[in-house]
Amino acid sequence: MENRIYLDNAATSPLDPEVMEAMIPVMRDYYGNPSSTHAHGRKAKGMMEEARGTVAKLLGCSPAEIFFTSGGTEADNLALRSAVKDLGVKNIISSPIEHHAVLHTAEELAHKGMAELHLLPILPNGHVDMQALEQLLQTHQNCMVSLMHANNEVGNLLDMQRVAELCQQHQAYFHCDTVQTMGHYRFNLSELPVDFLAGAAHKFNGPKGVGFAFIRKGRKISPLITGGAQERELRGGTENIYGIIGLAKALEISYRDIDAKSAKISALKSLMMEKLKAEIPGIEFNGDAEGESLYTVLSVSFPPNPVGPMLLFNLDLAGISASGGSACSSGSTAGSHVIQCLRPGTDRTTVRFSFGKFNTEEDILSTVAKLKEWYA
Repeated sequence: MENRIYLDNAATSPLDPEVMEAMIPVMRDYYGNPSSTHAHGRKAKGMMEEARGTVAKLLGCSPAEIFFTSGGTEADNLALRSAVKDLGVKNIISSPIEHHAVLHTAEELAHKGMAELHLLPILPNGHVDMQALEQLLQTHQNCMVSLMHANNEVGNLLDMQRVAELCQQHQAYFHCDTVQTMGHYRFNLSELPVDFLAGAAHKFNGPKGVGFAFIRKGRKISPLITGGAQERELRGGTENIYGIIGLAKALEISYRDIDAKSAKISALKSLMMEKLKAEIPGIEFNGDAEGESLYTVLSVSFPPNPVGPMLLFNLDLAGISASGGSACSSGSTAGSHVIQCLRPGTDRTTVRFSFGKFNTEEDILSTVAKLKEWYA
């Protein structure tokens, strides 16, 4: 869509042209079912396993620990539901600002009496209370901790290493949703003692409809989706072969360019913060925007203004795509559960601007100039 500014990369990111080029021949020429034993099937299977090996090498784990899914939501569901069903988990420790893929799943399991759900307090800066986490781990057994690496709405980063070590000390499982950070940070799963991890290709310039679950060796669980022996009998259904090829290529590119990409996007976020503070009196940022925060996300709280209730609509009319929070909740009238937790009863309008490698300084300056017309 020409002449529009796209600042909603946390919802989904544009497909990288290199990824598209890797996917096209697979869609066109390698159409065999990976489960078929003939030449067409063997070729597809080989390409898929090569992609699995690429992902595993980049993440510092074994290919046998990578399972392809339809995306992050399925990977989160697989970890939580299977841990309760197969690993004896009786207590799920999470937070009230998790993505609904985790929060709604944990709430359902608790509602059905399959596990008890414990929600950690959130500190004023949006970070989870680590002391409360340690106390819960000390007082409960058979636990799974499920906390996201970066909040998808305000960007706060979790100290994964610290959480993983606490879980190890108390014989608890650790599941981490890394959907927002995969492809933006390096992970070495041979050193980071996480048990389950979720990723989705479309957040790092790969295709939609494909993701993966990392399941550490020795965590014996049963499938969430039955009906076939695919993914070593852990995920029934014919594999999305060209999506998987695209995922591996996108992650490979992300790791290749990660230093330059992170520097560029961090500079864009800093520029927007600087310009907003200079141009709009009373502007505030949600979460720990100037501290331990994801460099691709900026959650902005605008001062009360008549344009506020229609701000996203007006931005859209002005050719600027942003969001009020998670795209997965865009059909909900309840508002953002994250902002409600951090700013209960607020009369401010919140917009999440999220940046990607295809954004430019001009995108930022044009957006701030348009906002200034309404708020300055």
